[in-house]
Amino acid sequence: MRPAFRKSCLALWAFCFTVAALAEQPARAEPHKDRYVILVSLDGLANFYFDDSRAHMPNLRRLAAEGARADGMLCSFPTVTWPNHTTLVTGVPPSKHGVIGNAYYDRAKSANVQLILDPVYDQDELVKVPTIYDVAHAAGLRTAGIIWPATRGSKSLDFTVPDMGGPEAWTQYGTRSWLEELRSEGIPVDHYHTWFVDKSGGVQRDWMSTRMAVNLIEKHQPNLLMVHLIETDHVQHRVGPRTDDAYWAVAYGDERLRELLDAVERAGLKEQTTFFICSDHGFHPVTKEIRPNVLLKQLKLLETQDDKVTTRVAIGRPEGGSCALYIHDDARRAELTAQLKQEFAKLEGVDAVYTPDQFTDIGQPTLTQDPRAADLWLSCRGGYTFSDSPAGDQLIVAKESQIGTHGYRPDQPDLYATCVISGAGVKPATKLGLIRNLDIAPTIAHVLGLDLPNTDGKPLPGIGD
Repeated sequence: MRPAFRKSCLALWAFCFTVAALAEQPARAEPHKDRYVILVSLDGLANFYFDDSRAHMPNLRRLAAEGARADGMLCSFPTVTWPNHTTLVTGVPPSKHGVIGNAYYDRAKSANVQLILDPVYDQDELVKVPTIYDVAHAAGLRTAGIIWPATRGSKSLDFTVPDMGGPEAWTQYGTRSWLEELRSEGIPVDHYHTWFVDKSGGVQRDWMSTRMAVNLIEKHQPNLLMVHLIETDHVQHRVGPRTDDAYWAVAYGDERLRELLDAVERAGLKEQTTFFICSDHGFHPVTKEIRPNVLLKQLKLLETQDDKVTTRVAIGRPEGGSCALYIHDDARRAELTAQLKQEFAKLEGVDAVYTPDQFTDIGQPTLTQDPRAADLWLSCRGGYTFSDSPAGDQLIVAKESQIGTHGYRPDQPDLYATCVISGAGVKPATKLGLIRNLDIAPTIAHVLGLDLPNTDGKPLPGIGD
């Protein structure tokens, strides 16, 4: 099948699926057009910071005291940005919503396909199920997304700029009339690409995202506003969690939150607004690197020239603390699956090897369900990360300095995400216990008086009643 034709078929299928699912919703009361939800993702804000005295988060802690706080939030596997942001707005795992990682490996093309930063697919080509913003928009509510993952080309966002690089990305995929309005207010939206490619540009990007959100709150009042703030994640990748720089980034994110709270006050919407402050994963510090492709090379399942892969029977595609293994040889799939499970289970730092019979447990599709699916998934211990490098003969390589990453199994406390829900419809000092990110979209739907069909999550008790 030609790539362009296959892509158009995928888009048509996803669109029809969404329309059919929305059409099957039962009749119910009108959506709450006088209610507002602001979903803020503080990317990489681990739950452990909440009880850490070094973490300066007065605004987030005040919201928790005035509302509800989880003891941690279980994320989707792998615990990386694109699948988890999609779970937050769909209420289903990657096996159902289709965003199976930050990337996947295309066996036919023998190449990685990036999903993170939306370089390939529009929302309706990538996300297989209705999102909360699809349902809200279809119900006549106003919606907005600021660099929210997997929203490129969304037809359900009244105001949007995607989380994409490229000097023309916002011009092509952003809401043009809104961008013109922001320019007229002196918000430097045309600097976004420059800040995007600058390694230190996360600070400016979060500052601008907050300015844009304030504009929406004060002037356009969307019923559902999604804001993705990134600097906490950037800093921890560079130096690791619980470091001086990480604590600065946590405080910086909390300051951006304060600006949103102040804007709601100025707009006179405090009594009608519910804040959902979430993150997409926690973090582990890393000092060692595991190289699955070196082991595959030693097993004669991969060949290289000048440290570049030239031939592969199997190949690894890392996601930080996890790694997807792909097998090219259909005839040997069963044999190689058994062999690779045994070989990788012995490797230093590896703490789990998942085969397709276990994929339901980790929320990943099998190859019969999705042609992009892996044949095995690996997870490693804290202190380790996976690399795609096939260079040399060392399977374990020490890092020059500590970094941080995520992607690991979500059942580890340091990988628990943050969740605080506060404002209209939330009783002070509510304890939610350990929750799942699957429950966020259904809870938002409940607050806004919407039906989000076919979710695995459930509305959290005591929120929006």
